[in-house]
Amino acid sequence: MTLNNSAFENITIVASDLDGTLLAPDHQLSEMTKQTLKQLHEQGYTFIFATGRHHIDVAYIRENSGIPAYMITSNGARVHDINNNLMYSQNVDSKLVQPVIDIIRQDPEIIIHIYQDDQWWVNQIDEHLLSFSKSSGFAFRQFDDKNAPKDGVAKVFFTHESHEYLSTFEDKLNKEFGNELNVAFSTPWCLEVMQGEVSKGLALQAVAESLGKDLSNCIAFGDGMNDAEMLAMAGMGKVMQTAHAKVKAALPNNEVIGSNEDDAVAHYLLEHLLR
Repeated sequence: MTLNNSAFENITIVASDLDGTLLAPDHQLSEMTKQTLKQLHEQGYTFIFATGRHHIDVAYIRENSGIPAYMITSNGARVHDINNNLMYSQNVDSKLVQPVIDIIRQDPEIIIHIYQDDQWWVNQIDEHLLSFSKSSGFAFRQFDDKNAPKDGVAKVFFTHESHEYLSTFEDKLNKEFGNELNVAFSTPWCLEVMQGEVSKGLALQAVAESLGKDLSNCIAFGDGMNDAEMLAMAGMGKVMQTAHAKVKAALPNNEVIGSNEDDAVAHYLLEHLLR
């Protein structure tokens, strides 16, 4: 699909997912991406990190980027402005947190995580968790999965190396809770649960409206099912080449660009948006 650059004249807001999209495979911002973000800022665009990650974790990435940026985190359950003020917050219903966990906790292979306000809780620890925590600088604490924290919970999520295995629990959670909860994969190995009306797309709409803009002024990039609403709602939604087949099937009319291995988001912005 070839787009004339005049099609981008209305775009003033750029939103991007992190893992699998803006970040390189080592989960860091490449130098090329950092330079592109700085050019966006210098040319007056608003940039938004839109991710399933915790806001404390994303604040480190924002600091490293060298630009002021909005943060949509926990898949839209939290929104912070460029000064780190909390603009928007939507918690999982406190009555539903333990019932969600009870469906999963009988299975020792699955690690259960909770993002609660400024905390990251896990029910068990493995080498991957230790490595991620060390590289991100964001520390976790362990909790008793029979008595989980219930208040101020942005999201509950589950990790396992097999997507097919986790998919069975996606079906169970949807059957049990229906529209009360939004259940979506952020990566094939990470199944996430938010309050029903939470999504990156609705959070993006809230940020745009706060700036006197609307979704038609937004371009968004993503690769996960937790990006699907945002990519569908934005004026332009770009899908990464490496996105799961489910994402491409859900967004058949959206342009597919390159891979995060090749700094595809930065290349796309340089080619189409930046002057």
